[in-house]
Amino acid sequence: MISKNRIKYIRSLHDKKARDEEQLYVIEGDKLIKGHLNSGGRLRLLAALPGFIDLLLPAEKEAIDEIEAASGKDLERMSSLKTPHNAIALVPMPEPASDPEKITDSIIIALESIQDPGNLGTILRAAAWFGFRYVVCSPDCADIYNPKVIQASMGAMLNVTVRYKNLKELLEQAGTKGLPVYGTYLEGESVYASKPGTRGIILFGNESRGISGALLPFITRKLMIPKFSSSVHGVESLNVGMAASVIFSEFARRRG
Repeated sequence: MISKNRIKYIRSLHDKKARDEEQLYVIEGDKLIKGHLNSGGRLRLLAALPGFIDLLLPAEKEAIDEIEAASGKDLERMSSLKTPHNAIALVPMPEPASDPEKITDSIIIALESIQDPGNLGTILRAAAWFGFRYVVCSPDCADIYNPKVIQASMGAMLNVTVRYKNLKELLEQAGTKGLPVYGTYLEGESVYASKPGTRGIILFGNESRGISGALLPFITRKLMIPKFSSSVHGVESLNVGMAASVIFSEFARRRG
């Protein structure tokens, strides 16, 4: 069975500093782990109930460096969840990807100061669902390897390339290449009446402050999601994760 030191080590990786030092992050749950293995990914370590381990296929076991049997109580100690799953795994962080800003034939998603891990995970999941493969986060966004982001994204990082970068530099480069920058606002052109292109950047701002004044000059088109009901009291705007899903859906629909 898994040792106390190994449990302590896995638990430590819920902290960003430890993740960065070890270049490992944690995924939890049968579905996430199976999805990672089936996509061709490797696991540095798998800690799981014996029944889960017994059901692994030979090819799946070959993609795991170490396999440790664990009890339900062990998984509770290692998990970041109130109700632990049957398995928990350590995944090597991928090598830095090529710069998304060099890609001028697609839509890039830019996120400014998205600080709630659940919101970031939801946006990544929606981006993957609607076929957007490149996301650039400002340095003060939540960490994509935060366990809450991992759970909310439900494996989306297998299909989406995420980088952290100064967004002002990114938007300046977009301007020199003649790429449109779409900004999401409470006031602007209805996304349903707009005719979005297949290139450019869609920018989403902070949950409470929206897009900052520093990035406002780079916006070439302001988009909004119209409200269709006048009877909804107390609902002034959509959560940024919900808004992103609506915007992505309309861009994907127009793209065909």
